[in-house]
Amino acid sequence: MKVIVTGSLGNISKPLTKELIQKGHTVTVISSNPEKQQDIEALGATAAIGSVEDADFLTKAFSGADAVYVMTPPNHATKDDPRAYYRETGHTYAQAIRQSGVKRVVHLSTMGAHLGEGTGLLLGAHDVEQVLSQVPGIALTSLRPGYFYYNLYNYVPMIKGAGLIRANYGGEDKIVLVSPADIATVAAEEITTTAPAKKVRYIASDERTVNEIVHLLGTAIGKPDLKWEVCTNEEMQDGLEKAGVRPVIAGSLVEMYSCVHSGAFAEDYERRKPIPLGKVKLEDFVKEFAAAFNKG
Repeated sequence: MKVIVTGSLGNISKPLTKELIQKGHTVTVISSNPEKQQDIEALGATAAIGSVEDADFLTKAFSGADAVYVMTPPNHATKDDPRAYYRETGHTYAQAIRQSGVKRVVHLSTMGAHLGEGTGLLLGAHDVEQVLSQVPGIALTSLRPGYFYYNLYNYVPMIKGAGLIRANYGGEDKIVLVSPADIATVAAEEITTTAPAKKVRYIASDERTVNEIVHLLGTAIGKPDLKWEVCTNEEMQDGLEKAGVRPVIAGSLVEMYSCVHSGAFAEDYERRKPIPLGKVKLEDFVKEFAAAFNKG
């Protein structure tokens, strides 16, 4: 197969590219950074340097492909309207898919994308799913992974500065955790399968309560009594803004975590959860977390 992979050599796209090449497929990796070309070619892939916001470039890159893996670059933090950025990127992908004639599309979405309101930053992924689903004649699968393990690194400064973690979710709230490696494995399966395409596929590596997460994190870094305090939405907003997060992004994060706390975030996942879960467990990740925590 000839496969196009977006996302440059990111946490998912790099292992996905490696796996596809190992399976004998021809891979072109799209990157906006010319400096990545040599590294892409070192993997045995072809580099296509350009922007996923450029429909003409994408159309040319997608032409002749058997399948494309599409994701929206995480540039939302710099945008005045993150949801509009996602939606516009989705329309650009849709245009390139139609014009190139590619028929198999695997889209990196997110858990929570079944909801059209109340999920903050994730509303953009919902919109992209809707846009791509309107492209006629394609086999589309939207991958919906849970909470990326590496997002827990965002709490390192708070742990070091305040000696605790504070957020507007916590306690017995269940978190669906996922490793990029497990996402890459599922993406490769979906791209290469000869079975009928699933419209949605959830991806999870582990499921833990916040209490379990903070206990394992604290134990790994030598702070077995590490606390995770649940704060109000207003306190969360204020804390994020004081940490330098722009108000529009802070508000979106508060809304997203509030949805996690309410349980609405995981409702569709619970109906369609993957069996079995992925290979990378929380106990595996906390070793990496501790190494990074102690190194920093």
